[in-house]
Amino acid sequence: MTEIFPANRPVLYLAPMQDVTDLTFMRVLAGYGGADVYVTEYFRVHVASRPDPWILRSIDENPTGRPVFAQMIGQDLDALVRTARELERHPVAGIDLNLGCPAPVVCRKEAGGGLLRNLPKVDRILGTLREAIAGRFTVKTRVGYHSPDEFPALLEIFRKHSIDMLAIHGRTVVERYQTPVHPERIREAVAAMPCPVVANGNVVDVPTGLALHEQTGAAGLMIGRGAIRNPWLFDQLRAAFAGRDGLVPSCRDLLGYVRRLYEEIARDTGNFDPLGHVQRMKKTMVFVTQGHDPDFEHRLRRAKKPEEFDAICAAFLDRDDSMPLRPNENSRLFCGFSELA
Repeated sequence: MTEIFPANRPVLYLAPMQDVTDLTFMRVLAGYGGADVYVTEYFRVHVASRPDPWILRSIDENPTGRPVFAQMIGQDLDALVRTARELERHPVAGIDLNLGCPAPVVCRKEAGGGLLRNLPKVDRILGTLREAIAGRFTVKTRVGYHSPDEFPALLEIFRKHSIDMLAIHGRTVVERYQTPVHPERIREAVAAMPCPVVANGNVVDVPTGLALHEQTGAAGLMIGRGAIRNPWLFDQLRAAFAGRDGLVPSCRDLLGYVRRLYEEIARDTGNFDPLGHVQRMKKTMVFVTQGHDPDFEHRLRRAKKPEEFDAICAAFLDRDDSMPLRPNENSRLFCGFSELA
């Protein structure tokens, strides 16, 4: 199998984000340097499920030239095995299991982060999948459901099974995205696990990425929301790990990214509806606007037509000033990162 982890620096993953890390976003992000490794948005797995064709396109038509893992979410053992075997027929770098999604609707079904309340079942699922999956099998988790004190018991289960990588979002499920991360828990896993550990959570710029790596000793970093807001972040981190200064994008560069994403998503949308497309773009722009004048997000929320959307973006971004390197601290989307760096 192709080596995933570089010898001279931490590997950089794009975190799986539902309704974000699809074929289109991967293609756009790759144009700005992109991640070393990608993970699909999750395939929902249940008794009657089959792999979503749109998510499969991000594997079969992978535009990045980099490895892509297929992520599953679910709790039915037979369905997970069946789906993993189906996905391995596609050009995946491996199969990943989601044990971290904090969405209430997911947790109520005892899937994603909800499984962390049932460690015996986690144990069974990991053992069964490890036996069924021929290639790489990786796991993305949180440090517990209610409390980070739950992590040692969870870690013992991970140690039992020959997983190929463990990605850890350094918060509990109930903490969602609203607290600082717990790097000491990730550091525990780095010391205990026989496989590489990748640290996830609160990497919003180069200093927070360097700090999370230093505080955990992880073999890699996984970045999600910070990469939506700043698509240059992976290249900036690569430069920092090499001892070089990275690109400092201007607000006008960011405007170019927004327009490119707008056009690429429109191109990939069947039955294109301009008004619906503006609403779709707002889901991305709530991340992009963080750190800018609060009126930017306020005005975009009220935009309805494509020309309104573009005019508002241009009004706030069509200038040579450097884009803000960090989002707002303690917002509903980014919280607690200053405790890292």
